[in-house]
Amino acid sequence: MSTLTTVLIIVALVAVVLVAGVLIRARTGPGSGTRSLKRSFGPEYDRSLERHGGDVEATHRDLRERTERYGGIRPLPLEPAVREQYTAQWTTLQERFVDAPAQAVADAEQLLTRVAAVRGFPDADRRDEQLAALSVHHPHHVEGLRTIHRTTRSSSASTEELREALVHARALFEDLTATGSTAGTDARRHPVPMPVRGRGPVLKPKGSGA
Repeated sequence: MSTLTTVLIIVALVAVVLVAGVLIRARTGPGSGTRSLKRSFGPEYDRSLERHGGDVEATHRDLRERTERYGGIRPLPLEPAVREQYTAQWTTLQERFVDAPAQAVADAEQLLTRVAAVRGFPDADRRDEQLAALSVHHPHHVEGLRTIHRTTRSSSASTEELREALVHARALFEDLTATGSTAGTDARRHPVPMPVRGRGPVLKPKGSGA
């Protein structure tokens, strides 16, 4: 084999490797990864991007690590009687909001974290892990738990802010107690106002007949 032939073969092999690398990068590169993660995480992607100061690589690493760590969780089913009990508790705390808004919101946070733990997510005393796991399985509504946590710990939260936090958290509660895969759709598209003393209806859970 001549030297020229050998060189041509080497050049051809290098070209093949380069083309293959370009194709692989086109399929799995940052652009493709961004689209995939945005579809999977929705608003949680933007929140993570903001938290990482706009660093796309850090955002992707964060979300992929969460997926690898918590994506394998298979939420445990709720027995119908247990689901009804949780729904009744949520209805009760909503009705109590008129007279004790701060306590009602605090109770809502406790109920949310308890239901999440019963479904197989990390316990409430591992708050960061619970939130990370929920962000993988309920990325569109996990912010409701963060919001209600911040609000309950704010000494200056107004009644309206407490009301908004409770409404926001309702979608996650519905996700965690739903029997199907469309949890929270109605709450997200048609949010219903919480009661304010002297006006407005009491927010009722689905299936309550109201």
